[in-house]
Amino acid sequence: MIIGRLTGTIAAMGLDHVLIDVNGVGYVCQAGTRLLARVHAGEQAVLHVETKVSEAAITLYAFGTDEERAWFVRLQDVHGVAGKAAMAILDALTPAEIMDAIALGDARVLERAKGVGKKLAERIVLDLSGKAPPMGRFGRFDAASAAGMASAPAAATTGPRSEAISALVNLGYSQGDAARAVAAAASTVPDTDVGPLVKAALKELSR
Repeated sequence: MIIGRLTGTIAAMGLDHVLIDVNGVGYVCQAGTRLLARVHAGEQAVLHVETKVSEAAITLYAFGTDEERAWFVRLQDVHGVAGKAAMAILDALTPAEIMDAIALGDARVLERAKGVGKKLAERIVLDLSGKAPPMGRFGRFDAASAAGMASAPAAATTGPRSEAISALVNLGYSQGDAARAVAAAASTVPDTDVGPLVKAALKELSR
């Protein structure tokens, strides 16, 4: 059985984990500081979960949005990035910031994460450059369920970026060029609306 999402009451919180009560059953999930800052004991919450099964244990990793969970998985596609490093990166950076760092080839941004050195940061940028952003389990991010969290800005801001990149790719631009243009455009226009973002990105591509 793979657990993908849990909805219930936050029963307790630790330094790196959270206990969520779902109809009387308590699930202990590994959690980063970003999630722990969003949830509070006694409150209802929706946790997006990645289940890791090993010979020794079944570990649940919890996130505030399915986008964060998807990036947790994508980052581990890179050799040398295990769950601890992926969690550290998502603690230090939002999905939007990770996308920008990869698109612009700025490995130094990834070095903000605890335990991520220069070589590993450069490998992440090199390996993921030109690849489409990861999608949710069902092909898109579930904004309705993400709304269950008290604060989930990443889903609201990064969604339009992904859509803008997709629109540019459909126009014939490469994934890498589209990602770099959108990253540059996001520094000049709000990235909450696809239209202006695409327009600004096209200007970047025409230079």
